[in-house]
Amino acid sequence: MSLSKVAIVGASLAGLRAAESLRRLGYGGTLVVIGAEKHLPYDRPPLSKELLQGRWEVDKIGLRRRPYQELALDLRLGVRATRLDAAARALEVDGAGRESFDALVIATGAVPRRLPGQPELPGIHLLRTLDDSLALRAALERGPRVAVVGAGFIGAEVAASCRARGLEVTLIEPLPVPLARGLGEAMGGVCAALHRDHGVDLRCGVGVAGFAGRDRVERLALSDGSTLEVDVVVVGIGATPDTAWLTGSGLALDDGVVCDSYCAAAPGIFAAGDVARWHNPLFDERMRIEHWSNAVEQGSYVAERLAGSDLGAEPFAPVPFFWSDQYDVKIQFAGRMRPGDELRVVAGSLEARKFTALYGRAGRLTGVLAFSRPRDLPKYRRLIAERAGFEAAVAVASVE
Repeated sequence: MSLSKVAIVGASLAGLRAAESLRRLGYGGTLVVIGAEKHLPYDRPPLSKELLQGRWEVDKIGLRRRPYQELALDLRLGVRATRLDAAARALEVDGAGRESFDALVIATGAVPRRLPGQPELPGIHLLRTLDDSLALRAALERGPRVAVVGAGFIGAEVAASCRARGLEVTLIEPLPVPLARGLGEAMGGVCAALHRDHGVDLRCGVGVAGFAGRDRVERLALSDGSTLEVDVVVVGIGATPDTAWLTGSGLALDDGVVCDSYCAAAPGIFAAGDVARWHNPLFDERMRIEHWSNAVEQGSYVAERLAGSDLGAEPFAPVPFFWSDQYDVKIQFAGRMRPGDELRVVAGSLEARKFTALYGRAGRLTGVLAFSRPRDLPKYRRLIAERAGFEAAVAVASVE
């Protein structure tokens, strides 16, 4: 590899995996890794589950167990890249001036969305970082009434974690069911029943109209005219890619850093993880994926591209995969769901909440959902990658 300096902006999962993979592939040049947080890279999934519930402490969520010295990184934590000049191959780094590079990996992730008019009142929390999780956990130790706004994966996991702590939880979702965008309405209905069975006051088809409180949040006004007395509010309504610092950089920005099928945003400039929006030829779709497995795979793939290895010679065309642990159920999904997809349960039962369901579109298998059936995921994910027909995939289940 002839590059003398590679810069990675973003010291979380995608950025770290890119750095580790570059060293594994024999890159011996300067490797600058810039991270906005002061913490060493850590795993985010436990923030809404094990760490929030108090079952784990901070020392269990580090992403790397071996010494960082082995990677010989120029690791700069607690600083931000504030500007990119793509044409000049240079970064502006807060407090450190201009940083030139030969190649760049953008892995700045995403930032949580806020509700319109959301005030700066104590008791209102977002959840994205380790500090966010610790602050929320400390608030929950008071045993409060908790309102979670948004029943996507983060909101649903926070609600489940709060119930595990024995707290009173109201889960508010403007859509008809939880997880509708990721799983569709039918399977979202299964998730709704799961939460209600565990004592969550689930209110769908309703949003937040306003907040009230003198020194801290005390009440929510909902769009149906009702009010809710609360001590803590967790806003979990999704995230937006962290691209503000790239304005004027010369890169195309559209719900993320726009990349080609090889994760390249410009010559020598790549994006990976939550911030990357790339064309996935397997689905013929430009997509941005906010999931752990994609950050790992894309960070490693970008390193393979930079190294010029055979693994980086083909387009980046994964089958997206995510999981969520809620109560005693492991929810796993692989593929892409769209409204109107054909849906068929091929194993287990909805009533037992232990089943496998397949999604199909235009005669092709496009997705698989498993509730507490983890062994089913790999084979169907492989079939999706092979562009298998929907009926052929159903037939696989029928003979097992």
